[in-house]
Amino acid sequence: MRTFLDSRPVSEISALLNAYDEQTRARIPEVTSAGVTHEWDGPLLRTIGYHRGFVETTGDLRIRGAELDALIARQRDYFAARGEAVEWKTRSHDKPADLVARLLAAGFEPEESETVLIGEAADLAAEPPLPDGVTLRQVTAHDDLERIAAMEAEVWGKDRPWLAEELGGRIAADPDEVAVFVAEVGSGMDAHVVSAAWISLKDSPQFAGLWGGSTLEAWRGKGIYRALVARRARLAVSRDIKYVQVDASENSRPILERLGLRVITRTTPYVWSPEH
Repeated sequence: MRTFLDSRPVSEISALLNAYDEQTRARIPEVTSAGVTHEWDGPLLRTIGYHRGFVETTGDLRIRGAELDALIARQRDYFAARGEAVEWKTRSHDKPADLVARLLAAGFEPEESETVLIGEAADLAAEPPLPDGVTLRQVTAHDDLERIAAMEAEVWGKDRPWLAEELGGRIAADPDEVAVFVAEVGSGMDAHVVSAAWISLKDSPQFAGLWGGSTLEAWRGKGIYRALVARRARLAVSRDIKYVQVDASENSRPILERLGLRVITRTTPYVWSPEH
């Protein structure tokens, strides 16, 4: 079947952006973790059952004014009744243009913005040499996922007690949907996680999502992040997935651009929390 990206030159940022909007946003996955549900509220997809609620939309909500305010308020009030926070993930090209102003007026607060980049998986699959003593390994065991959560907490300066459970739930629900990798030094009981990343392989027929990609400060600049990108890209290629997309921090963005990924937009989560 002919797809959107087959019909236009992939070098055009507009083509990549349209494909990203059409194929990766507001999609109900084929298989979901136990206890996770998805439901539509008009043009918006709501996800319940993770550490906080998530709201996802396509590029244009196609509603305006009071109708949009009511949609925003329903998400806030829905999760307020559950005593949970909710994240509404925006992109810089989203419409209407006053969406962010209306989210702020409803009590949502911005978290750190990231850059969305897209690249061809085959162009990223050549794996560089690793530093002496560092190995990459795919993991599924809960103990390994807990070690990843501890490393992420050290990198970002905040605990992520939900991370191991959510990754484990996704692996249990569909081992072919997500693959988790660690870079570690040592072996056995003495192994120490220095970086970790995972890939979502069923975001859409043409896109896989690269997530995580956190590295302890002492181990940065040694090619480990690049090796994790390559290992995941190789897996995407083996599944006949053409593109990878990344929400990149300012630390990761320059590396990914050097590897040839293209910037297509910015993304900012807006979060309402009962603690606000």
